[in-house]
Amino acid sequence: MYSLQYREDYSIKMNKKRKKNWHLKSALTSRVQENKLIVLEDLTLDEAKTKAMQTVLNNLNVSKALVVLNEENKNVVLSTRNIPDVVTAYTNTINVFDILKYNTLILTKSAVASIEEVYA
Repeated sequence: MYSLQYREDYSIKMNKKRKKNWHLKSALTSRVQENKLIVLEDLTLDEAKTKAMQTVLNNLNVSKALVVLNEENKNVVLSTRNIPDVVTAYTNTINVFDILKYNTLILTKSAVASIEEVYA
């Protein structure tokens, strides 16, 4: 006869940093499996015009997106600022909530390399 106070605990203790990385990998993997991750060779704009960025998004057939950049690109950040449901982020500031909130994830090739280096 077993007593309730001697139950086995099968949970696994995980460090917070490792758990955060695991959740981020899981969110990125779900976007890849859903074909909602777009990798661009390079994302540069000649001038900071919202219309130019909207044209890029229309060509990609994207409405609600998270644009992830590796290095600071002032023209892209300023161009996406006025577009509703489009947000820019850097590789060191992305989180699981933002990845899951936006339908499509747009990354540059250098951003993918940076994410692989940190989280792989």
